[in-house]
Amino acid sequence: MATNNTPPVLTELKLSPALKETVNTALEHGRMISVAYVSPEGRPELSFRGSVQAYSDNQLAIWVRNPEGGILKAVTSGRPHIALLYGELGAQSKAFVTFRGRGRVDPSESVRRKVYDDSPKGERDMDKDEKGVALVIDLDSVDGSFGGSSLKMRR
Repeated sequence: MATNNTPPVLTELKLSPALKETVNTALEHGRMISVAYVSPEGRPELSFRGSVQAYSDNQLAIWVRNPEGGILKAVTSGRPHIALLYGELGAQSKAFVTFRGRGRVDPSESVRRKVYDDSPKGERDMDKDEKGVALVIDLDSVDGSFGGSSLKMRR
């Protein structure tokens, strides 16, 4: 008799504690998260961001050290759509996750403090004067494979 080893499919957009931990410790484990956005000129842009963090069950956040940077110009000029890509191919675990959502600057001191404080020390050390900006990404979808499950999460 054949067994079905199809992984479970998760559809509710709710980041699990394990996925949050993976995002929050990516840089610590030598894994970069790439971020894609569209510039105000309409060009696709990619960058690695070391401060990507799970902000809530359905949000990510980034401490953007340069308040004049391209990603903030994109978001504030009406191009809020952001995609983030995480990949891990190790002996112990495999994960491929694409996060998609809409970014927004949150200027409140409580959010700025949380996003800055929750960033890796190396990222904070590059902005000791805290001149950066908290960018919150409201997730619309999370797709991929993580923790033995297939991800097809939607808002």
